[in-house]
Amino acid sequence: MSSRQHQFEALVRGHSTDLYRYAYWLCGQDALAQDLVQDTFLRAWRALDKLREVGAAKAWLITILRREHARLFERKAMPSDDIDDLDLPDPQPTPERRTEESALRKAIAGLDPKYREPLVLQVLGGFSCAEIADQLNLGEAAVMTQLFRARQKLKGQLGIEDPAAQVGEL
Repeated sequence: MSSRQHQFEALVRGHSTDLYRYAYWLCGQDALAQDLVQDTFLRAWRALDKLREVGAAKAWLITILRREHARLFERKAMPSDDIDDLDLPDPQPTPERRTEESALRKAIAGLDPKYREPLVLQVLGGFSCAEIADQLNLGEAAVMTQLFRARQKLKGQLGIEDPAAQVGEL
């Protein structure tokens, strides 16, 4: 096996779980998330020589994944309905839906993408504000503001009224 193959296998072993988790948060579908991860690794394999710093591999792979997700919407027009026009029945609550984790996931999914994406990158991806700013092509101050507002909105959605309460432990 060549050193290139060893390097790529190390990337796959080290980052596939994080990439899948992030892809799932982006699209909300298991099969599509798996496809996005596979497409990400295919593009990464083709461009492996462009990776200069091994420490930047995770950010590099996340960027590829975000672009792959965006390509889904470039390839075909997705049907859309106004959510206000739909009459959706309230499904019976399941044990999983009653847990705090389920409520938190639902609250995060309900956030505006402007706030959800930096929060998911920080909480699930483990990225710093500087790394998130680089990923989203924003300034660090803008990212910190969006993260603060995302947490405030989560507190409001979850009914946490104590201003000292922490939503940092997601």
